[in-house]
Amino acid sequence: MTLFRSEKRKNNLLYLGLCFFFIGLYTSAGFAQTKSPSQKELQNKRNKLNDDIKQLNNQLSQTKANKKSKINNIVVINTKIKVREELISTINSELSKINTSIKKNTGEVNSLRQNLEKLKGEYAKMIYFAQRNQDSYTKLMFLFASGDFNQAYIRLRYFQQYTAFRKKQAAEILSTQLVLSGKLKELEAQRHEKNMLLGNEQSEKTLLDSEKQQQEIVLSELQQQEKELKEELEKKKRDAENLQIAIKKLIEAEIKRKLEESARIAAEKAAKAEKLAKTKATAKDSKTKVKPEVKTSTPAKATAPELTEEAEALGADFAGSRGKLPWPVVKGVICQPYGEYEHPAIKGFMMNNNGVDICTAKGSQARAVFDGEVTGVAVSPTGGYLILIRHGEYLSVYSNIEKPFVKQGEKVSTKQAIGTIAEDDGKTSMNLQIWKGQKTMDPSGWLYNAR
Repeated sequence: MTLFRSEKRKNNLLYLGLCFFFIGLYTSAGFAQTKSPSQKELQNKRNKLNDDIKQLNNQLSQTKANKKSKINNIVVINTKIKVREELISTINSELSKINTSIKKNTGEVNSLRQNLEKLKGEYAKMIYFAQRNQDSYTKLMFLFASGDFNQAYIRLRYFQQYTAFRKKQAAEILSTQLVLSGKLKELEAQRHEKNMLLGNEQSEKTLLDSEKQQQEIVLSELQQQEKELKEELEKKKRDAENLQIAIKKLIEAEIKRKLEESARIAAEKAAKAEKLAKTKATAKDSKTKVKPEVKTSTPAKATAPELTEEAEALGADFAGSRGKLPWPVVKGVICQPYGEYEHPAIKGFMMNNNGVDICTAKGSQARAVFDGEVTGVAVSPTGGYLILIRHGEYLSVYSNIEKPFVKQGEKVSTKQAIGTIAEDDGKTSMNLQIWKGQKTMDPSGWLYNAR
């Protein structure tokens, strides 16, 4: 019997353990799910995408006036198509959110209506009962019919509670009516917004079809000039490679400068320590009159740059700002991605980008993405200027700058204008790169709300 109870206890504990395990697994899976964007966030994203499309339209109106800008045209058109597709996807997400909200509010409205009908029915019964019994049993007669004082008091309390309950029922009916009215208005507004979004979605799809037709026309024109186009693209590719070589040389020179500075600081520290040791030894010798043996220190070897506390803190802040950095322009769209990609005009023709190209409005200014120090301003092999800014162990590089506003050694703050952006065949764009040591990083992962 004891053995049977022991086995039963073990089975119960095993069952409870399994229950808790699956509950924990379900809970952790629920928490692991990523939080979907709110209706407000989706609306803000839609507004941003609409602004991007307007800006790209301005770019196209500028490039159309230039006969040499067909390559730029296809780049801008392709970017606009991607933005338009993302806009349609965002609208669909908004519609899904609104449909869920409408379904929820419809259920709440039906529940409120049922509750209201129930409250009204109960209240009507109370009024009917009160009117029916008013002549037969008045309050006074009901009280005088009591057997003793305690019973009379209980009956009086009953009348008071009954009256209070009727008032409470009336107030609850009024409150339910107000909530129902508010929910109906909210539901009406959501249905109106849904109809507006459906109209927007259809309009965006029509524009997308038109842009794809425009894309086909421009691609067809470019393919007819494939030989000349390849020559032009090869030149652009060589220019881009020369730009990367120039940037890499500047970064290597900056790293070398930091190493030399670190070595100098280390040597100065060693010299100060040696001088202090000699001073202490002399003082001791004057007291004991015994000449101490002084060990000479060897100069420190140059290793990885030893950053100051300020630079280390700044670098840590920069590293912690991934996905939060402000854009290097007031308004802009990424029109060329990071890394290797196929050129949209010629199939199989690969291009490489160590940063991202950001299209912006004519006359726009480049801005520092973070506090730092300008470590280089140099002429770019592709025209214009390059600007390097150090942020601790990170570097941001800005190219295609027509007129720089800063000079080497100058401290800059976040969003400070550092130069005007050059225009090329009607397209105004700049290249932004982010380096950590001699390694490039995708800037789109660092910029706020970048796609």
